[in-house]
Amino acid sequence: MTKPSLPELLHSAVTAVGGVERPGQVSMAEAVAEAIDDNSHLLVQAGTGTGKSLGYLVPALAHGERVVVATATLALQRQLVERDLPRTVEALHPLLRRRPEFAMLKGRSNYLCLHRLHEGMPQDDEDGLFDQFEAAAPTSKLGQDLLRMRDWADETETGDRDDLTPGVSDRAWNQVSVSSRECLGASKCAYGAECFAEMARERSKLADVVVTNHALLAIDAIEGAPVLPQHEVLIVDEAHELVSRVTGVATGELTPGQVNRAVRRVAKLVNEKAADALQTAAESFERLMELALPGRLEEIPEDLGYALMSLRDAARTVISALGSTRDKSVQDEDAVRKQALAAVENVHAVAERITMGSEYDVVWYERHDRFGASLRVAPLSVSGLLREKLFAERSVVLTSATLKLGGDFNGVGASLGLAPEGSGGEDVPPWKGLDVGSPFDYPKQGILYVARHLATPGREGSRGDMMDELAELLEAAGGRTLGLFSSMRAAQAAAEELRGRLDMPILLQGEETLGELIKTFAGDAETCLFGTLSLWQGVDVPGPGCQLVVMDRIPFPRPDDPLMSARQKAVEEAGGNGFMAVAATHAALLMAQGAGRLVRATGDRGVVAVLDPRLANARYGSYLRASLPDFWYTTDRNQVRRSLAAIDAAAKQEGK
Repeated sequence: MTKPSLPELLHSAVTAVGGVERPGQVSMAEAVAEAIDDNSHLLVQAGTGTGKSLGYLVPALAHGERVVVATATLALQRQLVERDLPRTVEALHPLLRRRPEFAMLKGRSNYLCLHRLHEGMPQDDEDGLFDQFEAAAPTSKLGQDLLRMRDWADETETGDRDDLTPGVSDRAWNQVSVSSRECLGASKCAYGAECFAEMARERSKLADVVVTNHALLAIDAIEGAPVLPQHEVLIVDEAHELVSRVTGVATGELTPGQVNRAVRRVAKLVNEKAADALQTAAESFERLMELALPGRLEEIPEDLGYALMSLRDAARTVISALGSTRDKSVQDEDAVRKQALAAVENVHAVAERITMGSEYDVVWYERHDRFGASLRVAPLSVSGLLREKLFAERSVVLTSATLKLGGDFNGVGASLGLAPEGSGGEDVPPWKGLDVGSPFDYPKQGILYVARHLATPGREGSRGDMMDELAELLEAAGGRTLGLFSSMRAAQAAAEELRGRLDMPILLQGEETLGELIKTFAGDAETCLFGTLSLWQGVDVPGPGCQLVVMDRIPFPRPDDPLMSARQKAVEEAGGNGFMAVAATHAALLMAQGAGRLVRATGDRGVVAVLDPRLANARYGSYLRASLPDFWYTTDRNQVRRSLAAIDAAAKQEGK
């Protein structure tokens, strides 16, 4: 029997999921197959509606080697595992004459821990463990969630937090889960044979396709102890998110609360002298943190350096002492000891890292209204780490609807540790960039409107002219608006002001779960939804429910963002343009994601309105506009109001 061709396989898979074959999807599948065969690297931009999941799954399944697919959002993980993969495997089975297996793998804390569920959780200030089910009042929300999870534990096959519906708060989940550092290990745990996290790992070892998330991919790369099974091909979907997710995993934090918890957890497990030394170091650190002012620490102040060295040394002593003492009076001692060790090891690692003072790290203070001050440390860049750990010994395909900024892939490529396209050297992996376009006719389906007549937004203060403009746009559109704001404060101010001015429902992020907000927004054409950057990825509302996407300003990083400003400075010191490489790239990516919310289907029509004149007037405006879909561009406010009114009238005519 002849081997089925890639177009045959793709056609079969697309038919099985009820989709339509797109030229871009075919080009993408061919390029992915070529990269896998050549063991090379590919960056592929595939616009919304291309069907990129099948564009990489079909060639990956056809190749037959093990593939890891890493995504940024839970929504895409679920779509792959619950919809795309089962249907694709079913469709390809007769042609491939084998049935590829697939599995989902996440970090340990995403799975219910049976030990913690049945034995209780270590308590900070008393020996042993306490039963969280007894401690929480059954009438409280926490108590009800815990009881529901106990029942769920008997029926779930995965123990995966995302399979629990409705979901529970982080506080409730923390009572029944452990981090990898706190885990006893399957061989030492009474529940090791039934452990959900271990079962997920075993399933992934047998699977042809393992679906995971960017965070676990980062842990696998950074910590050196492999979490993911051996694989020949890595596909990173939503790849525009990868750098920020890897940075998040590589960021360390110390807070007085966290250090004090570590002190309480070890107090009864080590000798008095070691416990007292850690307590004293914790008190000194707490006193310093009370005076901490937000901002970057280009040099570590002497008193902070001394406090961190004391913490590091005391934590090291406690770690040694924890290994050599046993206390049979402590109930379930192994679990208590493991949690204590995890807490102290984290304190030691972060204190040591900041004390060592690498030139490649950025250190800063942050202050939070509710949680007080924290000390944070993050890598100045993760590009070297990604170049070394991501692109070695496997073919890597990175894909997203937004990888090409200002007209080429080099900006995103540089953030991933890649040299400009077409160049390569001994340590620099060569790669290819491919833009397969979009099935949408952007110039006919959408308008990019820049409110050139408005005042340039300042750092603070109200923007009365912007509010007037926003109100007029919403009225012309008859609702149907997704408002994307550069800060939560701006979103709240706009919602408050316009609720008083306009007779249409305005939903605000945070007032309900994101899922509920999007459902309500999509279900009622007159409704508007306002939120911040974090909303930009999660909204998929095709049709007349979303015909106007408004951005209040260009989302540059805040000038006082320690990490972004440090990265900008480093580029400038190396002779580059720091503003374009860091701030403009950051803004371009977010704006491209935001603008991508407008056209989600071939029949969609609408306007992306940017209420920041700099997009039209500033020198960098053309770079940002080149990063957006190719909408018809105007700065004519009357023209845009007429267009919105016409789109609104047409939608009403269709009875929607």
